[in-house]
Amino acid sequence: MIGSENSLAIMKLLSVPGLGPVKVNSILDWGKKSGKTPAEMFRHPELLKERLTAEQIDTFQTYTDTVESELSQKQIKVLGVLDSEYPTQLTTGLKGKTPPILYCRGNTKLLSMPGVGFCGSRKASSKGIETATDCAEQFSHEGYTVISGYAAGVDSATHLAALASGGSTIIVLPEGILNFQLKQEFKDIWDWNRVVVVSQFEPKIPWSVHNAMTRNSVICGLSKVMILIEAGMKGGSIAAGRTCLEMGRPLFAPVYDGMPETASGNRLLLTQGAKPLMKSKNSGRAALPRILKAIESVELNDEQEASQIPLFR
Repeated sequence: MIGSENSLAIMKLLSVPGLGPVKVNSILDWGKKSGKTPAEMFRHPELLKERLTAEQIDTFQTYTDTVESELSQKQIKVLGVLDSEYPTQLTTGLKGKTPPILYCRGNTKLLSMPGVGFCGSRKASSKGIETATDCAEQFSHEGYTVISGYAAGVDSATHLAALASGGSTIIVLPEGILNFQLKQEFKDIWDWNRVVVVSQFEPKIPWSVHNAMTRNSVICGLSKVMILIEAGMKGGSIAAGRTCLEMGRPLFAPVYDGMPETASGNRLLLTQGAKPLMKSKNSGRAALPRILKAIESVELNDEQEASQIPLFR
């Protein structure tokens, strides 16, 4: 079994033309209030006559697809929003826009562990990659899961740093999970016990800019806090930062000597609610106390405040 009866029924609902995540969530809410589970709707599709057209009901009832066997062969789990394993931070953060289904490969327990999200440029400078790597290493040592996409640059650097440090990581895809392929640079340190690959999209959906933008909300939703590295004035990184702020998730962004002009989005977001990533006077590395305060609501003492430099240089 690749998922519960309810999760598979939700997957089948999403395959019906005209039913996107928001519409399916409304059907699930209606079913909950009416005492109808998705599995019951699939067994008795006439229950849906108030919500779907006759053609949609017929499509739902006659659903057949070989994708389930492919998912099973690759040990991919279908996690529905009604399942106990579904991460509650997504439902609280995204509400009606919560992905009704997550396709997961790896250790799904990581989805409910406290995590720190990362976003940033595919073409980050060496200083940007160094900063991302440093933060990911430190948070891994603190017991936090690293969460990011799967692009070159900042995304890959943070996953690699987490795994090399003995930590765990969540890769959130902007495409169907059956398109996932392990990159060469990960092969020597890959460990499925410390990784979960996640997609909210139908299993064979290809990459697209729209999917990448939509995916950002899941990265933000799973994260206790987000770190933004070298965002431009437009594109996915700054969009992820804005999504994070809209969701009320703390966002930290460094500004440092030599930061390329193409990374001016960091400075902009610092005027719109992001907080500066500080540097420790003692270690010369990214200072975590302010970020941990944002995550854990702890107070900093005077010594901790004094040990941090305003700009990450």
